[in-house]
Amino acid sequence: MKTVFLSLFIMLTSSFYSVMSVAKPLSYWDKSVPSMAQDVDHSQWQQILNRYLVVAGDETAINLFNYQGVTRADKVILKQYLTQLQSINPLLHTKSQQQAYWINLYNALTVQLILDNYPVKSITKLGERFFSFGPWDDDAAKVNGKALSLNDIEHEILRPIWKDPRIHYAVNCASYGCPNLSATAFTSQNVEQQLTAGAYAYINHPRGVTVKGDDLEVSSIYKWYAEDFGDNEKALVTHLQRYANPALKQALLMFQQSPGDIDYEYDWRLNKAE
Repeated sequence: MKTVFLSLFIMLTSSFYSVMSVAKPLSYWDKSVPSMAQDVDHSQWQQILNRYLVVAGDETAINLFNYQGVTRADKVILKQYLTQLQSINPLLHTKSQQQAYWINLYNALTVQLILDNYPVKSITKLGERFFSFGPWDDDAAKVNGKALSLNDIEHEILRPIWKDPRIHYAVNCASYGCPNLSATAFTSQNVEQQLTAGAYAYINHPRGVTVKGDDLEVSSIYKWYAEDFGDNEKALVTHLQRYANPALKQALLMFQQSPGDIDYEYDWRLNKAE
């Protein structure tokens, strides 16, 4: 019952943010300087990823994070990185630099939240608000003097400005059901490649898409953010086919020709390395 209620809550709040993102003007965050040559330095975030992200060894595994093993010195490095990002005015950078900036900020903030509250079984156990399911609405950062939550970064900046469904494969919510936390920090040079790689990795993993006879079992991400994937099942399957390996692509084609049911699942367990 709790899982059902949680999924309903997220679906409703996701719909709220979708409407708000469309209705709310983007005049503040939707600015850039195309001539900016100086990229943002993400080397400290890369250090953390190199030391504590346990990369999946095969296509059925999930990238896990060694939260318990993070040293005091590396916690300081992570805090320094987050302080550095929040001291930058992202509006003075190019669009690709900004996209990498916001994705890395979101992911680093999420790791920081888990570290601050570790041990915890699930990110859904966190949150400062009454009846909150997770920390997504809590103030997590301050950029250009503006307090931002994780939801603000994802739903009022990344999704509405870039309008790219691959964003969902880049931001990580510290859960088994979420797309992998990338082993490589996003930069303006690799952001396009990273977004596509994330889509391939997730869609071809059982937690993203599983064919069960005539039916499909897919991640609840595709329900919570249905409008980002075409807002109907036909469009969703077309999106999945775009990044599917040959075997999955064939199975999706057969599903299109003789559609069954689509079921949605999500695993909120913490993506911790044992």
